[in-house]
Amino acid sequence: MQGNWVYTSMEVSGWNVSILPEMRKFPMLSKNPMKQPKFRNFSPVFALAFALTLAFPAFGQDQNQQQSPTQSQPEAGGPTGDVGPIIVPKKKPEDEQPPPPPPPKVKNPEGMPDFSLHVDVANVQVPIMVTTKDGQFIPGLHKENFKIEEDGIPQTITNFTQQSDAPITAVLLVEFANNNYYGAFAYDAIRASYYFADSLKKNDWVAVISYDMKSYILADFTQDKKEVFGAINQLRIPGFSETNEFDALYDTLDRVDRIPGRKYIILVSTGRDTFSKINYDKILKKIKDTPNVSIFTVSTGEAYRTYLEARMGGQMGYEMRNLDFLQADNEMNTFAKMTGGRWYHPRFEGEFPEIFRDISQDIRNQYVVTYKPTNSKQDGTFRKLKIDLQAPDGGPLTVKDQKGKSLKPVIIARDGYTAKHEVE
Repeated sequence: MQGNWVYTSMEVSGWNVSILPEMRKFPMLSKNPMKQPKFRNFSPVFALAFALTLAFPAFGQDQNQQQSPTQSQPEAGGPTGDVGPIIVPKKKPEDEQPPPPPPPKVKNPEGMPDFSLHVDVANVQVPIMVTTKDGQFIPGLHKENFKIEEDGIPQTITNFTQQSDAPITAVLLVEFANNNYYGAFAYDAIRASYYFADSLKKNDWVAVISYDMKSYILADFTQDKKEVFGAINQLRIPGFSETNEFDALYDTLDRVDRIPGRKYIILVSTGRDTFSKINYDKILKKIKDTPNVSIFTVSTGEAYRTYLEARMGGQMGYEMRNLDFLQADNEMNTFAKMTGGRWYHPRFEGEFPEIFRDISQDIRNQYVVTYKPTNSKQDGTFRKLKIDLQAPDGGPLTVKDQKGKSLKPVIIARDGYTAKHEVE
């Protein structure tokens, strides 16, 4: 069969499209040209449709070829797909989050220098009072005269000072309750408080707290003696009959523990506890755990107790009542002994001035020994202390009075301390 070639040229949408011969080869359906009029009439329409089919893909390809050189590929690449590499645009620097600004530098006010604080938690300071058996302070001792042991192990003293007439920071804690012995015990408490206030000096800081069922702050820390006397003057009519000594002492220890330096608590009380939430073991633990605090205790009502013993001695009711006071005396003595203080139990009012002169002298004149313990563990355990006096050659120390009479020195200091915990 011999095919014929049909050449078609037309204009489509402004484009001159020529159909090449190799692209338009149609076989003749019949050899007889007279029998082909229908095809010839249809050929322009068919040619137009076929030209459009070929023209538009070519147009799209031409546009892609013309536009592709103008597009800029991103800097970063990616995996290759069916149509080429998958471009992953590189993150622009302006899209990244800027770094946080540096913290502002704190500038001290003009004229104020920079300070640095160094705390050595391993050092232990032990205030020591050395007196005669009559309570007179023995001055003139040196570092070589002291020997200190911690849990039976000798320690090396690194620093030694003697305080003379130093100012004090103290709390006067007074029991003032409406009990059956108000006339005897409360009167003694008020008189003792006045004598203590009278012994204060100009630079002393003192607070006054009274208690019965709860504590009452009558005067916060002040250096004004008139304010101290005014606080004591408020002790006129007692309220409750309960005497919660353990609660009051625990609360006072918690308050003074926040104050730096040496502190003193002057506890004027019968020593009886009737309704505290804190028991005896807990108050002893609190005393052990509170450093740099010495407690001086003054028992009240001793004269009245002596009177009752003379009138009612041997009777069953008195023996039971007296047992409570004996237990109270033991507690007051324990509080003082544990903290390096003293316990006083005056029988007559005339003893109060002398007692508070002794207290003032004891807390103003002390030796302070500092050492670095060989046991450096911060495990929160209680360390037992033992302090002795010795001659420079290691022998026993001999102390004599002005008349040359030998005196036996009395050492008053804490019996131990509680080491810090690592988390403190």
